[in-house]
Amino acid sequence: MRTDPNIIITGTPGVGKTTHAETLAERTGLRHVSVNQVVKDKECHEGWDDEFMSWIVDEDKLLDALEEDNVKSGGCIVDWHGCELFPESWIDLVVVLRVDSNTLYDRLSSRKYPEAKLQENLDSEIMEVLLQEARESYDEQIVVELTSNTSDEMESNVDRIEAWIKQWKKDHAANGDADGGGDDGQ
Repeated sequence: MRTDPNIIITGTPGVGKTTHAETLAERTGLRHVSVNQVVKDKECHEGWDDEFMSWIVDEDKLLDALEEDNVKSGGCIVDWHGCELFPESWIDLVVVLRVDSNTLYDRLSSRKYPEAKLQENLDSEIMEVLLQEARESYDEQIVVELTSNTSDEMESNVDRIEAWIKQWKKDHAANGDADGGGDDGQ
């Protein structure tokens, strides 16, 4: 039985996923799980893509590594640019961070992204690819879209998610449904 929720913070690179996740972990005691770090540390990849300067993720290895790390038991803030990979039963809230295209361009340019990677991420944000992915992969009631253009917005987002966590814990302690799954016989 889970006593703490699992939250995915997703969005295109540069929207503030890691900043949000680290701040929430500090404030709530939940564990920040950087999927990029897991991919590197546990070698959940099939090599390096030079054009996009990123690992080619082996999703099966990644899920196995996350399962070994006991992510599904709760208490994790999962930070990654995708969300459809994670089983719905593991996740209680999906936060999709969004930024305007000018802000995103500036953030990605400052990271020295190659032009192809920069353009792909801008296109993804403009076309709402990750928001649609979240809505198609999870119950829409657990998918929240938040804007992350400024530090004030980031602070407000963290406050809102922290309040949600407190309410989730209260609700699940009150009704004994600490696994989030209802009466599943387990």
